[in-house]
Amino acid sequence: MPGKAGRTMLRIGSIVWGVQDIPRAVEFWTKALDYVQKGEQADDWAMLVPKDGEGIQLSLAKVTSPKARRHHMDLFAVDREAEVERLLSLGATRKPWNYEPDADYVVLQDPDGNPFCVVQV
Repeated sequence: MPGKAGRTMLRIGSIVWGVQDIPRAVEFWTKALDYVQKGEQADDWAMLVPKDGEGIQLSLAKVTSPKARRHHMDLFAVDREAEVERLLSLGATRKPWNYEPDADYVVLQDPDGNPFCVVQV
């Protein structure tokens, strides 16, 4: 459902970048973008944010297949379910996904089949 004055309540919260080596990617992207690491780095995940706080988060996700779709957007939503329904009405589809029990996101695909996530914030 649209927010104030017909605006959506979605924003690009993170670009998720698939990499094969998390520590190497953290080192490269923090220097390349003048970002800092947010929170703890895991074996398969790290989050980077601008040092000055302005800009989009870059999340690094470990991928093992060179053919995997390596990049997607995370759209942050205050009301995830309402935004998912709105996006489905615009032509998005649900992507079959094995969600962990505490998942705060829903995986959708745009009309061209590109995956993206809607994340509850």
